[in-house]
Amino acid sequence: MYDKYNRKINYLRISVTDRCNLRCIYCMPAEGIKLIPHQEILSFDEIFEVAKVAVSMGVDKIRITGGEPLVRKDIIILIKMIASIEGIKDFGLTTNGIYLTKYAQQLADAGLHRVNISLDTMNPEKYKQITRRGNINDVFKGIEAAKKAGLNPIKINCVIQESSLEPDAQDVANFCRQNDLKVRFIREMDLETGQFWRVQGGDGGECKICNRLRLTSNGKIRPCLFSDLEYDIRKLGAEKAISLAVGNKPKSGTISKKAKFSNIGG
Repeated sequence: MYDKYNRKINYLRISVTDRCNLRCIYCMPAEGIKLIPHQEILSFDEIFEVAKVAVSMGVDKIRITGGEPLVRKDIIILIKMIASIEGIKDFGLTTNGIYLTKYAQQLADAGLHRVNISLDTMNPEKYKQITRRGNINDVFKGIEAAKKAGLNPIKINCVIQESSLEPDAQDVANFCRQNDLKVRFIREMDLETGQFWRVQGGDGGECKICNRLRLTSNGKIRPCLFSDLEYDIRKLGAEKAISLAVGNKPKSGTISKKAKFSNIGG
């Protein structure tokens, strides 16, 4: 698939839930967010159908996101369903890593290729402050479990304020070098004001080469993170919703008043 700016669209990010076991300060308020009612969340069969149609239209890269995707009940079943679709070359999942000790091997056995894990500091107390409830040791154990399961390459997502030279970012970078991990620095963004930057160590945030669509957990195909354009797969069907999203994908991001990082999957 190509959009009207001749960008090849081959990447679908699928948010499977807006729930999360953490309350990261750059993602949601301390009291949490208004959650999408369970009856509005896509079923596994609905997600599978969208993924299957997307692959038939040219998508060959799929990433599972949340919220925190590993809090979705029976998530391994969905991973196995999507992994069965012929034509997927890159199948990943973004997680905070807390539950990887439980699920890493199951994810690998189900057909997942790799994981991205969030880690913004090496300081246990600061990690707890950022996440409001997390234990950094659980993340370290999760990273080891992912390594053991062969979910490689493991990429570490590190949110920064302005620069990868910040002390916390440098500590994370050193940890990654010592442990054969790839690090990506993601500057804190703001959907409502349209402040976004290119991801250091990745392609995200560079509009001229953007190749992605997003499926929200309640069934909307969104062509751009920093736009309120969305197309309902339940009303339009997967093929039409995807076609409209590709055809109307904006040249660059602007702002989004509707979306939240907590429910769109970043």
